[in-house]
Formats: sequence, C-alpha cells, structure tokens
Amino acid sequence: MLPNDEGVRSVAAAAAEIAREDGVTVSVLPTEATVQGLSALAVHDPLRRFDDDVVAMTDAAGHTRYGHVTVADRQAFTSAGVCRPGDVLGMIDGDVAVIGGSVEEVAVLVVERMVAGGGELVTLVTGAHAPDGLPGRVAEHLARTRPDVDLIVYDGEQGGYPLLIGVE
Repeated sequence: MLPNDEGVRSVAAAAAEIAREDGVTVSVLPTEATVQGLSALAVHDPLRRFDDDVVAMTDAAGHTRYGHVTVADRQAFTSAGVCRPGDVLGMIDGDVAVIGGSVEEVAVLVVERMVAGGGELVTLVTGAHAPDGLPGRVAEHLARTRPDVDLIVYDGEQGGYPLLIGVE
C-alpha cells in the first residue's frame, strides 16, 4: 500500500493489518507524497520476490524528495515568512520554502532549490488548475541551468495543488 500522505499512514497500517488477518500479503510503504508513490511504482517488479520488491520500492520512494505548489487561502505564519490569501506557496518536504506571486515563478524556484541538492530526474504532476505552459517554463529553466537533469511530466488533474514535484 502506498499511503502517499503522512496523515493517512496509520489508516493504511490498520487496513493492512485487517488484510493480513484475511491471509493477504501486504506491506505499507512509507510514502509521504504522490511523487514518492510514483517512484516506488516505477521500480515495482511483480516477478521479484515480495520482500525484495518492498525493499526496492521503499528505497526508490525514500530517495525522492518532494515538493508542491499551492495558493494560500488565508493569512498564516510560515517558515518562509507571513503569507496572505492569494500568495503562491512553494513547499519542499512539507515546509513552506518560497512565497511568491505566480505559480510559474514559485515552481521554478522550488525546482531550482530541489535540484541544487542533487538529482537527475524531476517529475512534475500538473493539477486541474495549473497555468497553461507551466511544464514548459520549468523545462526551459532546467535546460538553461541543469541540462543534465531529465524531466517527466504527468497530467494529474488533482485539485488544490497546481503542481506536485519530485526530484530523484
């Protein structure tokens, strides 16, 4: 099971325990974000022994840093300063790292900070309300600053987050 959210992990663990009582072989991977789940799925091999597959998937998820871009709906104190309704927030590993005025601007800054720590693959999952051309803007920035980094884009259509970001 891939909870893809720290808050859901305990529910996933309880569901896994019930499944085990019914004889199902199941493991809950420690994924905290959708992009970590995607990384885990990318290395899944149904022909591999279950325990070995769990280790490989957990390793892939654990090596994926995650971020996202969202729009503030209220004033709040964050680790990057005070945000106001309508501000665009760039989150890295669950903390606000950037406050800006546009989704495109914040997305580029978040990706830039995330790849500064290393990585060879950036995954973008665009949301239902992502601005047109958002992946292209990030791709242009990476081509200029980090041509060694590959980019993959998925149309996720998720609400609430115009952009999910993974770096591995």
